[in-house]
Amino acid sequence: QAHLTESGGGSVQAGGSLRLSCEASTYASSSYCVGWFRQAPGKEREGIASVLPTTKIEYYSASVKGRFTISLDKAKETVYLQMNSLKPEDTAIYYCAALTRAGGSCKQFTQFNSWGQGTQVTVSS
Repeated sequence: QAHLTESGGGSVQAGGSLRLSCEASTYASSSYCVGWFRQAPGKEREGIASVLPTTKIEYYSASVKGRFTISLDKAKETVYLQMNSLKPEDTAIYYCAALTRAGGSCKQFTQFNSWGQGTQVTVSS
C-alpha cells in the first residue's frame, strides 16, 4: 500500500501561490500513477492533476489547467503541486494520491485507490 504524506498547505489571498509537497513511497515503483485530489466543503472529492513517473505525461482537470502544475523529484521521492493564481473556490483539503492497481490509467481519476491524510488550503478574497 502507498504511503503518502502531504505538506505545504496554508492560507493565501486570491491571486497568490502555494506549493504542496507529497512524500510518496510508491514513487520508487515508477509504474504507479501519482496525483492530487481536493475536497471542498459540501462537495465530492475531485481529481485535479496526475502524472506517470515513467513518461512524465501530466493530466489536469479543467478547473485547474493552466494554473496548477504537478512535478516530481525522483531523488526525494516527492510529488509537488504548484498552485498559481489561486481563487477562493480553490479552498479545499488537498490530498496526494496514488493508483496502485495494475493496468490503471493516470487520466482516470476514479481509479486512484490510495490517499494521504490531506492538507488544508484556504484562499481568501
